[in-house]
Amino acid sequence: MSSTVAAAPRLPATQVVRVPVTTVWSGPESPRAVDRPMVADDPDVTEWLAALDAHASDDESGDGRLGLHGRVETQLLVGEPVIVTQTRRVEGAGSWSQVLAPWQLSPEEPRGYPGWVPSAHLSPVADTGPTPQPTADLVPTVPSDHGTHEPLDHPAVTEARRHIGLPYLWSGVSPHGFDCSGLVLHAWRRMGVVVARDAYAQAGFAAPVELDEVRSGDLYFFARSGRRIHHVGIVVRPGRMVHASETGGVLVEEDLPDDRMATLVAAGRLPMP
Repeated sequence: MSSTVAAAPRLPATQVVRVPVTTVWSGPESPRAVDRPMVADDPDVTEWLAALDAHASDDESGDGRLGLHGRVETQLLVGEPVIVTQTRRVEGAGSWSQVLAPWQLSPEEPRGYPGWVPSAHLSPVADTGPTPQPTADLVPTVPSDHGTHEPLDHPAVTEARRHIGLPYLWSGVSPHGFDCSGLVLHAWRRMGVVVARDAYAQAGFAAPVELDEVRSGDLYFFARSGRRIHHVGIVVRPGRMVHASETGGVLVEEDLPDDRMATLVAAGRLPMP
């Protein structure tokens, strides 16, 4: 599988995220009334998730978590740099900024993952030099048996396991909630590595690995016949993964069930620092 995502560009960021978490929307008109806690000048993630979960049985047309499909692109965390490409004032919704996120790679936009955020969630940066990389706060260890009977867990597996049981959140990239590729993004960012945002792009970014040669920290990729990759999980050991499962509703570690085996199409290995 050839790479489809370029290396992280060293371009100047014009703003930085000032709030703990901001959600990146498809457009300024995308938020629903139920999303108001998340688009307030000082967003309240806990209140927002509680409001969504009050509509847990709603389908994609409703006010629950499933209703984020088509409305939300990703999330950004405090201190994350962005390139602002335009601003727009929306009646009743204030000022919005169209941004590119260099710490989240995209095949469609080499400068960074695109979307819209409330302008109040951003602050200017004084230094307009090259955008820095994330700071590693998780010491990596390359899986190896080192004379023991069992291989060491990859640091991505260790990090993912910390969040087992966390409810799934479409486009989530923080410990408030992850989607499948957001969990991968989070784990590698903690090692100081910038990777692609979406599962299909992560497959293009990763070095191919034969399915019978996977090891801890590799990625399993899943796709339905004739369609692009839609799901990713972090390999614990061959045949077992930890992943944020929308169908299961939570982040879980499990042996690959039959329905996952039927759509397993590839494996890959992401860079280590």
